[in-house]
Amino acid sequence: MLRNLHVKNLALIDEAEVDFEKGLNILTGETGAGKSIIIGSINLALGEKVSKEMLRDNEENAFVELIFDVESDALKKALSGLDVYPEDDMLILSRKISGGRSIAKINGESVPASKMKAVSALLIDIHGQHEHQSLLKKQKHLEILDDYARNELSDIKSELKETYKKYREVTKELEEASLDEESRMRELSLLEYEIHEIEEAALTADEDEVLETKYRKLLNGKKIMEAIHAAHGLLSMEDGSASELTGRAHRELSSVADYDDAIRGMADELLEIDNLLNDLNREIADYMDEAEFDDEIFAGTEQRLDEINHLKAKYGHTIDEILASLEKKKEKAEKLQNYDIYHKKLMQQENALKETLQKQSEKASAIRKKYAKELAEKIREQLVDLNFLDVRFEMKFEQKETFGADGFDEVEFVIATNPGEPLKPLGSVASGGELSRIMLALKTVLAKNDEIETLIFDEIDTGISGRTAQMVSEKMHMIAEHHQVICITHLPQIAAMADAHFSIEKSVENETTISTIRRLTEDEQVTELARMLGGVRITDTVLESAREMLNLAQNAKK
Repeated sequence: MLRNLHVKNLALIDEAEVDFEKGLNILTGETGAGKSIIIGSINLALGEKVSKEMLRDNEENAFVELIFDVESDALKKALSGLDVYPEDDMLILSRKISGGRSIAKINGESVPASKMKAVSALLIDIHGQHEHQSLLKKQKHLEILDDYARNELSDIKSELKETYKKYREVTKELEEASLDEESRMRELSLLEYEIHEIEEAALTADEDEVLETKYRKLLNGKKIMEAIHAAHGLLSMEDGSASELTGRAHRELSSVADYDDAIRGMADELLEIDNLLNDLNREIADYMDEAEFDDEIFAGTEQRLDEINHLKAKYGHTIDEILASLEKKKEKAEKLQNYDIYHKKLMQQENALKETLQKQSEKASAIRKKYAKELAEKIREQLVDLNFLDVRFEMKFEQKETFGADGFDEVEFVIATNPGEPLKPLGSVASGGELSRIMLALKTVLAKNDEIETLIFDEIDTGISGRTAQMVSEKMHMIAEHHQVICITHLPQIAAMADAHFSIEKSVENETTISTIRRLTEDEQVTELARMLGGVRITDTVLESAREMLNLAQNAKK
């Protein structure tokens, strides 16, 4: 669960820190006080793009930090798959924005935004003000159903995905292999020419590296020989050479070595140096005898390198890549030489994979239809509780003409909100407020199965009021029994259900508007509920109504 949020220099927030609790955490405040900034800052820490409007004026750095408690073994295992490991059952996600650039970190280690998003997807689920619009997309309906049925469906979906991958590979190869006789012979002729060109070169491993070393040596042969001759001359001159001078120095020291052990040691060292110089001089002489610049060898080396580089330009950057390309060309040429057999084999593979896909899709569809009835009935029951009194809710199945990685099912939610009305797609029936309630009904049903510990609802109460609002508040409490819930709301009925109630307030300090957030005491919570009930003027009657609403909510929770 999300334990702590720390925000600095972001939008209207100078600096704020919030300790969230288990259960239902409610955030309220006047319009424009900065409630959306809290959700925006959490999104920011979780890897979303940085909006310029989110950054405070005249501040160099913005900073957001989230601290999560991670106790679930299943969650720890999922995180380890991303190479992320909690320390003392704690995970710290942070993001620092400076000069248009941002640095994301997990437990102090810098990570790319993509990894931050992958980790956050395991930790938190944010339901924004407009997320209910996703219910208008059919693909979302299939995802919801599959998530509900995942315990029984996951294995067959994995099999389907793997079979579909093989099927697409075969169909692609069939498309590429569908050649007429003229095209096939033309391609075969080109392949045979390329195979012959590579084979005739008779390449050997690392040949290019050996030749390049040899070529550099030959190319600089004159310079090498000049340096060698100069060195030999300096070492072998009869008078004044290094060897001659060392020998003379040795003889001088040897003549007095018996009188001082230190001098004897120096004389021995000079003798060793003299011997090394003589050995080196002989090596240089031998090198001079053997080293001859041969124009024919140089031309041959250059020609062979040109030939290898020509093949690299056509078939691969290295000799290994060229030889791998050769094997592929041989394999393709063999298929074209025996085209009828090859094409027939591909057709057989495609048909076999189609049959497997059909069986797997039928199995997946049967599982989905079983769970669809169960899920649709549970959603209908929740919708009744949310003041859809005569609602009918079902899932309509259609079979697509082609297979996909999920099979052939196309699923759509259909609803009728009044008696006698036909079932219709959500988009043609539900208003924005109704879509919000339908999404809440889904969240309530899926809450027990959902492994994500923290759910955030950003103004899910849009378009509802009165008795419906009370029902929504009860559903929020129900979800909070299984998850940590953080909810921004305008409705006092929902706020009264809070296990922890936070107020976001706007003020002016030093001619600068700032937002602050603080947890309310029970008395302050009554006052906040009264504000939400009564608006600008809070009378004793409104306060009494607020206190009664809070008491009723606390009794309902019990």
